[in-house]
Amino acid sequence: MISWLFVGLVITILLTPGPTNTLLASSGIQVGIRKSLALIPAESFGYLLSITFWGFLIGKVSTQLPLLPTILKLFSAAYILYLAIKLWRTADVEQSVLQPTIRARELFCATLLNPKALLFASAIFPTIAWKNLDYYISHMLIFLFLIVPIAFFWTLIGSVLAKNKIKWLNQSNMQKTASLVLMSFSIPLSYSAILSL
Repeated sequence: MISWLFVGLVITILLTPGPTNTLLASSGIQVGIRKSLALIPAESFGYLLSITFWGFLIGKVSTQLPLLPTILKLFSAAYILYLAIKLWRTADVEQSVLQPTIRARELFCATLLNPKALLFASAIFPTIAWKNLDYYISHMLIFLFLIVPIAFFWTLIGSVLAKNKIKWLNQSNMQKTASLVLMSFSIPLSYSAILSL
């Protein structure tokens, strides 16, 4: 029922640096791991609402435009490739993650408006999830289950970066690794979209 491609794509995209992950890392730097764990439910709820909204909207529209899911999947694959190139190019640019203390409300809003939600709804979740409640529930539960360790990972990264104990664990290496992983997932996503044409 749930493919390994779905799990792999969810993990890869959730691990990719973005607004939500930047806020989680910032919180890890500022207040440490334990206090940052309170932000995970805000991220989960933000993604739940946003992905559900986009998914059911796409599900309704795709009955009139049956090629819409395939087109969105191709655009999503192109977006993933764009993210990979952008991450690689900006890997050595110095960025500051120091901001005012992050609260759950800010993280919820950043996640709710995160473009990754549209990517998940249009290309990562199978189209049947927006037509069949059992598929929706099973895929959403797996998605929400995967958020927890990845959000923890980002707060851990922030706390490690604050202590500066591991030399190879830096922004540049993390971004280059994420870039390569993203590139490797854009290929099967494009391939599956082309097969469904």
